[in-house]
Amino acid sequence: MSFFQKNFQTPLWFKQKQAAMQSRRQFLKSAAGATAIATMSLPALSQDYADKMRDAKQTPEWQTLIAVQNHLLPSSASGPGAEEIQAFVYLYNIVHLQPTEQDEIEFIFNGVGWLNGYSQQQHSKNFIALTTDEKEQILRGISRSRAGENWLNTLLGYIFEAMLSPPAYGGNPNGIGWQWLEHKAGFPLPKAGQRYFEIPAGRSKGLASQTTARVTAENIIPVKHVSTQQKVKKA
Repeated sequence: MSFFQKNFQTPLWFKQKQAAMQSRRQFLKSAAGATAIATMSLPALSQDYADKMRDAKQTPEWQTLIAVQNHLLPSSASGPGAEEIQAFVYLYNIVHLQPTEQDEIEFIFNGVGWLNGYSQQQHSKNFIALTTDEKEQILRGISRSRAGENWLNTLLGYIFEAMLSPPAYGGNPNGIGWQWLEHKAGFPLPKAGQRYFEIPAGRSKGLASQTTARVTAENIIPVKHVSTQQKVKKA
């Protein structure tokens, strides 16, 4: 199997996500922001969950996904990148905390194998070992296939969600994405236990109820704060 399998059909869950994208944008818009967001800390996580996240970051699968995220949204002088917005933390929560379809999770991780297979075919190296130019060539190559385009769009969508959603969901630490975009929206901001997938009760996987040995997401992933003056220059 690869990104270039001729019989690949865009999966139903992907079509449904595309159709529901406007609703998701409306949700993020209504939930995002506050004028004093820079003073907020990230939600607390249980030590057990934090340890699992830290261990996952050392696995080849997640290292590849992180490398793709960092290439799709690199850090720059003009604004935060995937690392600063904690795209990894957000995607990890999508996989392990939020009610995400199993087919989508499998597609994300199958794509890691397909990506490394194509990278080995082209450069005899896995994706994380490539140069920046080689990574660009590989990602452009897979984007010319339907499966590759679907896979990249899925990861890009979660990168943008990590930048725009409230910090309670794992990304956008201290409102860094909102500061960069000069975005201000209304209250109330959701907290752990009040996030959309936890209402009604029972939809979460139970992790929010753990109260032992609590740490913040900043203890898991170092955050490089970006000044609100570092913005994309308008054309």
